[in-house]
Amino acid sequence: MILPPASLDPLPPLAALRQIDTCRLIPSRFADMEDSVLAPLAEDDSHLRELFELDNATNARLVAEYGGAPGIGVDELVFGVPHFRIINAAYTYARPEGARFNDGERGAWYCAFDMKTALAEIIFHKTVEYQEIDYFDDSVSYQSLLADFSASFHDLRGQQRYAACLDPASYIASQDLAAILLDAGSMGVIFPSVRRDGGTNLACFRPALVGNVRKGAAYRLTWRGTPTPHVEILQG
Repeated sequence: MILPPASLDPLPPLAALRQIDTCRLIPSRFADMEDSVLAPLAEDDSHLRELFELDNATNARLVAEYGGAPGIGVDELVFGVPHFRIINAAYTYARPEGARFNDGERGAWYCAFDMKTALAEIIFHKTVEYQEIDYFDDSVSYQSLLADFSASFHDLRGQQRYAACLDPASYIASQDLAAILLDAGSMGVIFPSVRRDGGTNLACFRPALVGNVRKGAAYRLTWRGTPTPHVEILQG
């Protein structure tokens, strides 16, 4: 019998992780944007933090999506590091329905331990979108972002009692567990990929732990009438 996460005690085991070159894919149009339109206005990192907080307080999209305030405080966000805007966006612009280990109020930095797994995750979710409208004729470009991690995360690998959190069709159990872990001060979750056998993913709950972010290869995914896209590496 698989118990619901809320009834489990203790929490999943912690694993000390040192992982370099983790892979995250985002639409290229977002990766090409500058870190922040506010940056040229700021005198230093402290001033930039104040401007960002003021911008959040008056940003209609954030106010509408998060009921008056984002699900993460400005004190948790990062400033003055490469691609800080992209890092912060992963936490402040969550999908309304959330994802596997976050709800609609607070996002997380999702990444894979290898590029094949990152591509499998993106291809699955994008293909579902096309299946919903019965349309498989499109081309989308993605930029890979590499990041390094050195911290202890809760580890679901080999944890059968948390199998419900890896349900391919439901995020209910996994979001419940994520809420418990966040309240307990967790740094995030290491978990097996549901979309690629043998793949491993990380959902990092804390922006400050997303280290050394830099651009990797870019990819074009092209659907030509079938659910399986052609994957092309773009030359820089």
